[in-house]
Order: sequence, then structure tokens, then C-alpha cells
Amino acid sequence: MNPFLEILLRALGAFAGVVLVTRLVGKSQVGQLTISDYVNGIVIGSIAASLATDIKTSPWYYALGLIVFTTLTISTQWLGLKYRPARKILGDEPTVVVHNGKILERNMRRMRYNVDDLMMQLREKGYFNIADVEFAVAEPNGSLSILPKSDKRPVTPSDLGIATKYEGVPSELVVDGVIIKQNLKQNNLTEEWLLKELEKQGIYSLKDVLYAGLDTEGKLYVDKKQDELEHLTDISDKLPGKMGQ
Repeated sequence: MNPFLEILLRALGAFAGVVLVTRLVGKSQVGQLTISDYVNGIVIGSIAASLATDIKTSPWYYALGLIVFTTLTISTQWLGLKYRPARKILGDEPTVVVHNGKILERNMRRMRYNVDDLMMQLREKGYFNIADVEFAVAEPNGSLSILPKSDKRPVTPSDLGIATKYEGVPSELVVDGVIIKQNLKQNNLTEEWLLKELEKQGIYSLKDVLYAGLDTEGKLYVDKKQDELEHLTDISDKLPGKMGQ
């Protein structure tokens, strides 16, 4: 077989395999990955890359490797769901690094976590003064959860005794020119109603709609693909006619 064609077929197979593995393992954002999830992801990606390019080795060897690592990953996830001690071993535990505004050096040393890293993550969350922090907890995924001192927390309507209304989540009715029929049905609405509402806003074709959403108060928000803005604010420092200079 032509080596370029073989690499193409292997790459397609590797891509399909990684997509399948990802769907089997489950949803998790990069920032939510535990150390074991991160390592497994690297290994699976490495196996898939070798499957796509190593034409000297049978693809079935790499396919077997993908199956083994996928099985191990799913098995460890299942153990973590069923047995809390296993979850603690596989996923680690959260660690308090700031307590009542004081840095816990012993916990920091055990995690090999330095003050510079701590201060950086505090600044990323908007806290430049460690004295404003009641608790800071290093999570198993590497993120930092912060509880500010009570006098440093933002005021909420609850603090002021102000009653608020339920907001809920808007329903997507049109995305990229396509009607989401399931959401229309859930809101007891029809396509005819939607089209009439769009016509009220001067839109006569679904192809012109990038997004349309209905909030819990029944207000329809529409964003067209071609926005008619009188003035477009550009925050870059590139001047017209000076692009690339």
C-alpha cells in the first residue's frame, strides 16, 4: 500500500478511536482533570499518534493499547464512584493552604507547592492581599478555591434583604440558522410563532439568524449574522492601512 495512503487511513482510524475513547471516558474540562486523568490522556494521545504514523508496526498492537488504557481508565472511574477510599487514592484530596489568613507551610511542603504559585493563583482570583483570605484550598485538579473573609465578600441581594425573581436558563430556539425544534416543543411554541416574532424584528429568513434565545420572562433575544452597527469599537492598536507594519 502507498505509505501516504496508509498514514491517511491510520490517522482516520486513530482519530475515530480517540473520539470513541473520549465519549466512553466521559465529560471533563481540562481544568477539572485529576493527575491520573491527565497522565492517561497523554498516554492515549501518544498511542493514537503512533498508530497514525508508525507504518512499520501493525496497527492492531496500538489498537490493543488503546483498548487496554481505555478499560483501565473506565475501571478506575468506576472504582472511584463505588468506593470512596479508592477515589481518594486515585484522585487525591483537597488540601488547605491558607487558614484564617495564615499560610500553612507544612501542607505546602507536602504538596511541593511554593508561595509564588500560591500568590499567583490568589491574584488570578482577584485577591492581592492574603490577609483578605479566610481559607484557600488546593483542589486535586490543581485549581485553588478561595473563601474570602466575611468583610471582604461582595454584597449580595440576600445580605441587603432584597427579594429577587427566578431567572432560569434561556432556551435556544435558533442556532446558526437552524431551529431547535425540541426547545420549541418544551416551551409549547410553534415554528409559526417564531417566524412571526422574527418578522417583528425585521428578519424574514432563518439564514440571517445566528442565535435566538427565549428567556423565562418570554422575551426573545435575536442576534443576526450580519450586525448593523453604526460604530464598531476596536481595542487593538492597529491603524487602518497600517496592518502588518
